[in-house]
Amino acid sequence: MSAAPVEATGALRAPGAAPARGGADGAAAPLAPRARLLPSLAAVYRAQLSRARVARIPLLFVATFQSVGIMILMRGVVDGGDEARSVVAGSAVLVVAFVALNLLAQYFGQLRATGGLDHYATLPVPPAAVVLGAAAAYASFTVPGTVVTAVVGCGLFGLPLTHLWVLAAVVPLAGAALAGLGAACGLLAPRAELATLLGQLGMSAALLLGVLPPDHMPQLIRWCRDLLPSTYGVEALARTFSGAPHWPAVLGDLGVCAGVGVLSLALATWAYRRAAVSGAR
Repeated sequence: MSAAPVEATGALRAPGAAPARGGADGAAAPLAPRARLLPSLAAVYRAQLSRARVARIPLLFVATFQSVGIMILMRGVVDGGDEARSVVAGSAVLVVAFVALNLLAQYFGQLRATGGLDHYATLPVPPAAVVLGAAAAYASFTVPGTVVTAVVGCGLFGLPLTHLWVLAAVVPLAGAALAGLGAACGLLAPRAELATLLGQLGMSAALLLGVLPPDHMPQLIRWCRDLLPSTYGVEALARTFSGAPHWPAVLGDLGVCAGVGVLSLALATWAYRRAAVSGAR
């Protein structure tokens, strides 16, 4: 199967382009317009969601149990206060990192290694729709595990459940940032094994830098923590566990997370175009 985009072969043409000649009499044959971004995104999202449901749900349980287990272990050394807030928030966002970063890096790495990008390259859909659709589908699997982890953590450490609705913003924003990085790792890695390694390293960074309280970390580690996109989702969620959250700071953290998400998804879209073009040669 050729990896060249359909537009390049003349099978589809943008609206307003000259119609192709077809038939023995040379009559003009009207061609369908190029698919728009939002309908293409919805189609890719539904396809990825149904395809990954059976295989990914067991892994989602693993991610949830992993985060809950970490909180139980940390309960023996952390009593409460800011450290407890960091542990619960970091463990909840860790579920997002496990699925959106780790699994998505493996998926795109295997897709590139096995020639699966040829299928998407021949579809009349924008590259952004492929990346965004897959990222949104994988991020959707994190919602139940994140909510369960946050509720269990609040029960373990005696934190209020009042503002857990903030997860409705934390999950998609942190998921977009991490999913974009995961997709870029999978698409840029020369081998599927290296993509898996990068995904595992990213998840380990989210574990060590997101779950562990930052107060006792060396300054160099704190700087590394500030470079991790999920850190701002962790900070936004942790701030809401206090009695009177500082909402401008919460919105600021969510804004940074959103900005990083846009950049990481743009990087993943560029990596997809690059991988599709290199596969066509």
